Amino acid sequence: MANRFVLNETSYHGKGAIKEIATEIKGRGFKKAFVCSDPDLIKFGVTKKVTDVLDAAGIDYDIYSEIKPNPTIENVQTGVAAFKQSGADCIVAIGGGSSMDTAKAIGIIITNPDFADVKSLEGVAPTTNRCVPIIAVPTTAGTAAEVTINYVITDEENNRKMVCVDPKDIPIVALVDPDMMSSMPKGLTAATGMDALTHAIEGYITAGAWELSDMFHLKAIEIISRSLRGAVENTDEGREGMALGQYVAGMGFSNVGLGIVHSMAHPLGAVYDTPHGVANAIILPTVMEYNAPATGEKYRDIAKAMGVEGVDNMTIDEARKAAIDAVKQLSEDVGIPANLKDIVKPEDVDFLAQSAYDDACRPGNPRETSVEEIKQLYLSLM
Repeated sequence: MANRFVLNETSYHGKGAIKEIATEIKGRGFKKAFVCSDPDLIKFGVTKKVTDVLDAAGIDYDIYSEIKPNPTIENVQTGVAAFKQSGADCIVAIGGGSSMDTAKAIGIIITNPDFADVKSLEGVAPTTNRCVPIIAVPTTAGTAAEVTINYVITDEENNRKMVCVDPKDIPIVALVDPDMMSSMPKGLTAATGMDALTHAIEGYITAGAWELSDMFHLKAIEIISRSLRGAVENTDEGREGMALGQYVAGMGFSNVGLGIVHSMAHPLGAVYDTPHGVANAIILPTVMEYNAPATGEKYRDIAKAMGVEGVDNMTIDEARKAAIDAVKQLSEDVGIPANLKDIVKPEDVDFLAQSAYDDACRPGNPRETSVEEIKQLYLSLM
């Protein structure tokens, strides 16, 4: 069987990268942009850094900001109506996963109107047309939505997150500018950074992993491990490292999938509105322990990439423990809670476990699992 690998057309990296947005829009012949950005980014002037570039270049645009932290079906449908009214011919997505996921869903529905109910986009939807061209400007170093074929929309009616996978939604241009991430508070920097580490680790051990994806994931683990603490302290080196590391992780996992860390995190976002990165960070070490028997020597590679010394002389069990301990230490150092006791209600565990098992990320897990085993993992974290 052939292994498919999908990446975006063009990406710019480094300080000042957002200045190239005008070059790309004009060079591609676009006339008007539909800017998707969340209310907080507009309130705190982050979105303005990009719209100032558009203004200076004389590029017309409308702003759409009815986007929740865990974007909903309604957010998407309202956005589709706003896009149609705007007369725009491209989308500029500014933000973290919320803005970009909303933009992807809007862009897909505009060119594939048969999926206007949004729910039919879940899983691998049989869309036929590429979405409206998206130019993505990440403001968090975590989701890598600017380079992935995935997006997640919340179905509020059923208290669940829908994972959508579609190569036709990938942004055509990504502008990965660490200056756009410098205003992130410490907590958000830590959470999104641990999300990126989860992408890299789950992508490295997922059932679909192969040599090309392994290359991206191991490098991402290395970059994130050495950069996240500095990014939380808002150092230039840390910010630049995380901007690159999360993108490299996205290049990998978008193509090979994830596992039950994400499967278990998604329901927490849907039911409790738990920040996705926080959920992943809390769950990751426990699931790493659970998955260890199905990972061969890969945890030895993870430990090395995270800077653990003397790994070559360890037994396989020692190397696995070293990798898990390194993840726990990084999570603790950046202030992530140690467990779910202040998040999960015991009466919800059955629903959470079933939702996690039904999640689109679960089949990629390297170890076969069950609803009951996932339930026990939740309980162990409480």
